[in-house]
Amino acid sequence: MSDTPPFALRHWLQDRLLRGMIWLLLRLPYRWRVPLCGWVLSRVIAPVAGYRRRVKQNLRLVLPDLPPDEVDRIARAVPDNVGRTVIEIYSGPEFIARAVAQPLTGGGVAALEEAHRTKRPVILVTGHFGNYDASRAALIARGYRVGALYMPMANRYFNAHYVKAISGIGKPLFPRGRAGLADMVRHLRSGGMLGMLVDQHMGHGEELTFFDRPALTALSAAELALKYKALLVPTYAVRRTDGLSFDIIVEPPIPIGTPEEMTQALNDSLEALVRQHLDQWFWIHRRWKVPPRP
Repeated sequence: MSDTPPFALRHWLQDRLLRGMIWLLLRLPYRWRVPLCGWVLSRVIAPVAGYRRRVKQNLRLVLPDLPPDEVDRIARAVPDNVGRTVIEIYSGPEFIARAVAQPLTGGGVAALEEAHRTKRPVILVTGHFGNYDASRAALIARGYRVGALYMPMANRYFNAHYVKAISGIGKPLFPRGRAGLADMVRHLRSGGMLGMLVDQHMGHGEELTFFDRPALTALSAAELALKYKALLVPTYAVRRTDGLSFDIIVEPPIPIGTPEEMTQALNDSLEALVRQHLDQWFWIHRRWKVPPRP
C-alpha cells in the first residue's frame, strides 16, 4: 500500500496560486518585492482568509485595553510582516545579506561564541516573530553550525518547495517527528546548534502561561537541553523600521531548572519582546485554546 497522500485538489490549487505569486515577485528588485508581498497578504489575502479577524480576537483575549485604532493597525501590520517573511525566505542570498548586515546584539553573544568554540550543544529558541529565519541565517553566515527543527506543512505541494527554500538558507533541517529524530540527536551530540520554535499551541504540551493566559506549550526544547547538557538560548530577529533589515538579538542562556521552569522562562522572554513590538508577532496563530483557570 502506498504511503503517498491522495491528491488534494484544494491544496494543489492553493500551491499553484502561491507558486505563481512567488515567481512573479521574484522578478522584482528585492527592495520592491518584500513590501509588495506584505501589502498583498495584508490588503488582499488577509481579509478573505479571516486573518485580520483572528488577530483581533487574540488581541481582545489577552490585551483587551488596547485602543481600537491600535488593534486595527496591528491587524493590518501582522499579515504584512507575514507576507514579507514568506518572500524573504524565498529570496535566498539577498535575504541572507540583510540578515548579516548588523552585528549580533544581546547578553548571550559571548556565551554563544564560547559554546561554538568549545563545541558545546546549543538549543536556539525563537518564536514566530519578526522573521524567525533571519537569526538562523545570520548565525550560519558567521560559521555557526545551526540546524533547524521544522513542522512539515499540511499542504504537501507547498511544503516541497518551502523546505527547498529554507534549505537554501542553511542545513541541516530536521522534520518534527520520528523521521528527523536520529539525525537531530547526532547533530546535537557533535556539538551543533539546533533552532526551534516554541510558541504554537501543542495539544500534548504543558499548561504554562503566555500573556497571563493558559497556553499549552511543548517542553521539548528544555528537555533536549537538559538531556544533552546544551545551552538553552532565546534568539530573535526584530524587523527594523525600514521593513527590510533586522536586529539579531541573542539573550543570555536560560538557567538550569525543571523543564517547566525553563520553558516558562522562554515564554516570558518572548512575551517581553512581543510587548515591545506587538505588530511583529504572528497573532494569526490559535495560541490560546485552554480556558482560563478559575
